[in-house]
Amino acid sequence: MSKRTPISSSSSTPTWETLEAFLRSEIQTRMQELLDEEVTAFLGRTPSQRRTAVDGAPGYRNGHQKGRKLTASFGTITVRRPRVRDVEERFESRLLPLFRRQTEEVAALLPELYLHGLSQGDFELALRGLLGDGAPLSASSIERLRARWQSEYEAWTRCPLNDLELLYVWADGIYVKAGLEREKACLLVVIAALSDGSKRVLALRSGYRESTESWKALMLELKARGLLPPKLLVADGIAGLWAAAGEVWPDVREQRCWNHKIANVLDQIPKKLQARAREELCAIPYAQTRRETERLRDRFARTWRRTYPNAVAILEKDWERMVAFYDFPKEHWKHLRTTNVVESPFASVRLRTDAAKRFKKVENATALIWRLLRVAESRFRKIDAPHLALDVYNGTRFVDGVKVTKTNQKVAA
Repeated sequence: MSKRTPISSSSSTPTWETLEAFLRSEIQTRMQELLDEEVTAFLGRTPSQRRTAVDGAPGYRNGHQKGRKLTASFGTITVRRPRVRDVEERFESRLLPLFRRQTEEVAALLPELYLHGLSQGDFELALRGLLGDGAPLSASSIERLRARWQSEYEAWTRCPLNDLELLYVWADGIYVKAGLEREKACLLVVIAALSDGSKRVLALRSGYRESTESWKALMLELKARGLLPPKLLVADGIAGLWAAAGEVWPDVREQRCWNHKIANVLDQIPKKLQARAREELCAIPYAQTRRETERLRDRFARTWRRTYPNAVAILEKDWERMVAFYDFPKEHWKHLRTTNVVESPFASVRLRTDAAKRFKKVENATALIWRLLRVAESRFRKIDAPHLALDVYNGTRFVDGVKVTKTNQKVAA
């Protein structure tokens, strides 16, 4: 076992204050050595070896290029790419490809920081402390990121979807601020749960005020890419969305969001009475059976109909769409009662777009927001009891959240 050489107590010995600079220097030295070792492996001989006259590999070392900055998560170093001449095959470094100035880790870090609230004006200044004064960062770096995201987004919108086994779909219109537009921009969002229980973003595109035409165009686009209809569509009460779904997916079961329904009912009741009404309303979708939820609905109606008939009318409107979730596994109900699957990841999007007025038009914002949503998608958790997802996909019948079997089918009937 070899002994480590102790660090001498000289002026070059690192201290806590100089540790970062020392480590960067050591890494820079080792990186340069690795680049030179690549040339040795390519030519088949060390710098001091002569080329044999008969079968020696062609080519000679030809010094180094000018120093070039490379930014990694540990900071920025300067290396010199070796040059080779008189070779039959061009020398390509696997360690440091041409035109690369950032490692993959830093390339992933930049969009994360930008999308999570770092404005373009502060971008370079903020990263200098992390990556060193020599980090090759500028406003043009952001513009290149934007162009890349736009290209990736456009390619994503054309990907075929015919291999997806669709279970549930949540659709919602999300309004974000775009700096120079008088009104908030609307983004139409579709997220799906698949037969393995995982969730996936299917669509994100701008749409004018969630109109029927906008939703229909989006659904037809998904259909053209091979997407089959889901078992259940969950959305809020926007008429345009349901009209479009009725045309494109006429046989799909439909579930309206209870959060939106409760908010609409409370709008018809004075604020001083809303706490009491909210408690009664919130109990309705959490009833364990469809019969029980209808009993709670009727109790609310008896209490409030005489004084606030509009509130009761809104609650009773479109009732079949409010209780469709009872025909699916009880373990999935918490996912199906609301459009929170869409709303939750977009809470952070609203914070970014409201705080940093970097989005001038919705068309410019879409690709950036899509990139942030894809980051969120990587952290999506599966729906509860994913083993039941395949039962739903295969058409198994559920009554009040319980799978119908030969044993209990008489009770279900």
